[in-house]
Amino acid sequence: MKLFYSPAACSLSPHITLRELQLPFELVKVNLATKHEENGADYWTHNPKGYVPALLLDNGELLTEGPAIIQYLADLVPEKKLAPANGTMERYRLQEMLNFITSELHKGMGAMFKPQLPAEWRAVVVETLGKRMDFLSKHLEGKTWVMGETFTVADAYLFTVLRWSDILKFDMSAWPELKKYVARVAARPAVQAALKAEGLK
Repeated sequence: MKLFYSPAACSLSPHITLRELQLPFELVKVNLATKHEENGADYWTHNPKGYVPALLLDNGELLTEGPAIIQYLADLVPEKKLAPANGTMERYRLQEMLNFITSELHKGMGAMFKPQLPAEWRAVVVETLGKRMDFLSKHLEGKTWVMGETFTVADAYLFTVLRWSDILKFDMSAWPELKKYVARVAARPAVQAALKAEGLK
């Protein structure tokens, strides 16, 4: 498989997942500004959406959208328990959390990467994100990982988004529980390997 990624982007989530599962894969770096791959190829020819992540499967199919990719990968190695079994209430709870991360956190924080974002709108985004962080902090009380005591793909995704706070200068000091959570995820060997491969801390 080939994972099309950009350092520190949301593609870090499937990258971590691949390493947690110990699956063989190839990384293909994409310059999101030019839409060129590191070998000079035009990324549009691989992914007409133009953004990462994208996973080129061994059968030639392309899978896009992070939450879909990480669930697909988790199902390849079910014994690793990175996602509960399909059809169970636990799986729907995982999907509930993935949808929360993608719609309430990823999109909000993603907007702040745009330099043209007006200060007034940034203030609105920060206020909304604060409420989401309040929820997450309470949700994590007494839990090691998002879904309880088992590390799942939701942790790979949430970690990826929360670590953007430093880049975006989004103050997380009001949520020490979340800071401790990020540190726990960052300490995992697969996460360390993914960060190193992407040239990140």
